[in-house]
Amino acid sequence: MAEYNTEMSPEEEALYRAALRKQRWIMAGVITAAILVLAGIVVAVIALTKYPAVATNVRDIFIIFMAFESLIIGAALVVLVIQIASLINLLQNEVKPILQSTSETVNTLRGTTEFLSENLVEPVIKLNSYLAGLRKLFDMFGGKK
Repeated sequence: MAEYNTEMSPEEEALYRAALRKQRWIMAGVITAAILVLAGIVVAVIALTKYPAVATNVRDIFIIFMAFESLIIGAALVVLVIQIASLINLLQNEVKPILQSTSETVNTLRGTTEFLSENLVEPVIKLNSYLAGLRKLFDMFGGKK
């Protein structure tokens, strides 16, 4: 069984420790951000239940933002449909003819190889086999040198 060296050089160990430290800082930042968002939501809910007039204003602003977001999503969907239509057009008018041309080329090559096999390769092989048999016949009757 082969043994693998699991020891790290000092440079590799330093790089590993730096990467691990960076990963821990990122994880701490993500956890802190999640806690702050959760605390903000709790404070907002408490404030909105305490002041109903403010809650109606916030609700109205939220509805406006949702309508604006719907408009943006609708525009993005229109752009997506246009892109899909252009992709379909590309596939039908450019890729499909290329595939048909490639298929025709392959069929032509297949026919060419069959023609060469029947009309060139087979006669050459037959000629070589006849010559080898003739040489063997001459060797048998001609004697050894």
